[in-house]
Amino acid sequence: MLDTDSLPGLPRAQRVQALDGWLAGLLGAAVEGTPPPAPRRGATAPRTGTDGLALVAVGSLGRREPPPHGDLDLVLVHDGRPEIAALADAVWYPVWDAGLRLDHSVRSIAEAVAVASTDVKAGLGLLDCRLVAGDADLAARLRTASLGSWRQSASRLLPQLRDLRRERARKVGELAFLLEPDLKEAYGGLREGQVLRAVAAAQLADEPSREAEEAYAFLLDVRDELRRRSGRPTDVLVRQEQRPVAAALGLADEDALLRQVSLAGRRLAFVADETWRRVDATLVRRPRARYRRVHREPLAEGVVRQGDEVVLARDARPAADPGLVLRGAAAAARADLLLSPYTLKVLAVHAPPVPEPWPAEVRWSFLRLLASGRSAVPVIEQLDQEGLWAPLLPEWDRVRSQPQRHPWHRFTVDRHLVEAAAAAAELTRDVDRPDLLLVGALLHDIGKGWPGDHSVVGEPIGAEIATRMGFAAADVATLAAMVRHHLLLPDTATRRDIDDPATVSRVGETLGGDPALLQLLHALAQADGAATSASAWSPWKAHLVAALVARVQAHMGTSSVPDPEPVLHPTQPQVTASASVGAVDAVTVGIEEVADGQQITVGAPDRPGLFSVLAGVMALNQLDVRAAKVNVLDGRATAVFAVRPRFGRAPVATILADAVRAALEGTLPLAERLRQREADYRQDAVRAAPPRISWHDSEASGEQNSIVEVRAGDRAGLLHRLTAALAGQGLDVTSARVETLGADAADYFYVCNSTREPIDAAQRARVEAALVSATRGAPEPVASGRGSGDTPG
Repeated sequence: MLDTDSLPGLPRAQRVQALDGWLAGLLGAAVEGTPPPAPRRGATAPRTGTDGLALVAVGSLGRREPPPHGDLDLVLVHDGRPEIAALADAVWYPVWDAGLRLDHSVRSIAEAVAVASTDVKAGLGLLDCRLVAGDADLAARLRTASLGSWRQSASRLLPQLRDLRRERARKVGELAFLLEPDLKEAYGGLREGQVLRAVAAAQLADEPSREAEEAYAFLLDVRDELRRRSGRPTDVLVRQEQRPVAAALGLADEDALLRQVSLAGRRLAFVADETWRRVDATLVRRPRARYRRVHREPLAEGVVRQGDEVVLARDARPAADPGLVLRGAAAAARADLLLSPYTLKVLAVHAPPVPEPWPAEVRWSFLRLLASGRSAVPVIEQLDQEGLWAPLLPEWDRVRSQPQRHPWHRFTVDRHLVEAAAAAAELTRDVDRPDLLLVGALLHDIGKGWPGDHSVVGEPIGAEIATRMGFAAADVATLAAMVRHHLLLPDTATRRDIDDPATVSRVGETLGGDPALLQLLHALAQADGAATSASAWSPWKAHLVAALVARVQAHMGTSSVPDPEPVLHPTQPQVTASASVGAVDAVTVGIEEVADGQQITVGAPDRPGLFSVLAGVMALNQLDVRAAKVNVLDGRATAVFAVRPRFGRAPVATILADAVRAALEGTLPLAERLRQREADYRQDAVRAAPPRISWHDSEASGEQNSIVEVRAGDRAGLLHRLTAALAGQGLDVTSARVETLGADAADYFYVCNSTREPIDAAQRARVEAALVSATRGAPEPVASGRGSGDTPG
């Protein structure tokens, strides 16, 4: 009897042995308990025992790698046994009774081959067929016939298999770059290892390399441990399971685990890509003659184009040419081709180290490679996979396949840097020094391989690399500054009031008044955002950064625009909703389409808590606020909000005006409605981590005493509660910047006392307590007896 409770905890080899022995016993009992039918007159005697009968494992059990809580894939193969239906029932039912999931079929050899020749999944499964019990000769004939059918049908089935994998990759993603990867179906996962063996079985590619087999074996270990720890048949390495799986495998932490998974996935994906290129070339371009002249086109010194790849020229001397690696890579990328696998292996063995500092010709090839844009990405991956990239940039080992836990990031650190350089290649005409832009983009996050603030840590590392590359001292200083300040523009544009002269002055002083550095950082911010994700670089963010750059340029005296238009400017009212107390208290709303959303201007009588009321109305109408500004003149407030509809429905001025009027009159219970909205959308529930509150006194000017930064779990109506809490503590909010970072919100408020007195330590403590309470859904009551509430009087 099989002990199914202890089965998941067994090592893989013992698990196979236990299953094989139990299944063999089931087949033996089935044969003994199922007598053959009486022979007809003149017929040959019926066969007994397992003659002409074999129980064959396919799938994971056939490969001797069944995972815990996995399916059993079995085929009962027969050679005309009339009692086969009863035999099958006698085998299958005990499997089901044991609580195991079963994928089963009953086939003759001819039937199995017929199905496999038309169904790519069935054909793939039969390649792994292995005898469990029964007639060994019958099982051997099945394997021989299946292999012959697979090779004969390869030209038809392999393109189907390729398309299936590409479709799954499109839906599931690449294993190497997922924070919660599907170990089986993501591109570069376990399925790729099985596909590589299938292509080799079709004799269209070599057997998978030792490195590929090691990567596959590691992913098997991770999946086994994942299923063992979770107690269920899952292949998705979710965040909560990563730490225990890492500990079970002897790895330091979940990041170390994810990094090793990424490295394995990249190796399998790299080999799979190359294998499919070979398959496509074989199936598409079959030579009609026995011999065919190969055209070779020179691309650069020592490298030529041969067919659809780049190879070494006949007179190339890789052992004596330190610049050949980068020269060949640049030539391949410029021609939108790849280096041949054999060329890569020759270079990996024979290429000498590059002298330091790099010769001008080597640096020029390096820049040409980066300037090739998107076509450079797969070429750099080739160099990295074959060990040719790290000798050029030894620091690369610290960031290779390093995971980035921020939900905005699509890639690991190293791939993000390459993608940023590719994006920067499209911006080289916008800067005076395209060479510095390309190298700065490649190095801007290099500090993430070391502890600490990556911008600060990366500055001296970037300088060291630039010096080794042979850049002049002034250029080294510029590249180091690009690494140090690559977040300055996007962070300032989204977290500070860029119409505040103090903000503009601080940016200019940070950059030392260098307009060339400002130009490079603007292009780098665009490339960095494009390489991160669409969420990280929206049209609205691009607009804010460009507006900030224009203001700093004007401040530096390098721009012809002396007084840029404010980012948030009032819009003409389109709707007026009069309150019952008279026309002077009318609420007006105007809406203007802007980059990546709308700008809403609300005019209303000034009163305590007005800002929080308006923020609550925006939240109730499912509008995400990204920036806001308010001014008061003669007792009337004008508030401008930059918003983006959460579900794509554009705001309606009439609805907003009526809601504001009702909220001001007290007929719309904002707090209650927002609590109900939060209950309806549970994904807005705040996380358990406490909020972080910080003050920035030196970055505000005029009557704005300070900037208070609040980072907390995002939830419906958070901006409404925070501004109500600030108003309740006697602070006026004159401007706000709002960011949503995954499940977190980062809000920045320009505040001052309504009395214009400084904000002392005691008041700050009360404000912080009120803000903490607001992040948990309990705002402070709005203070009464003040003339302007949360807007300046």
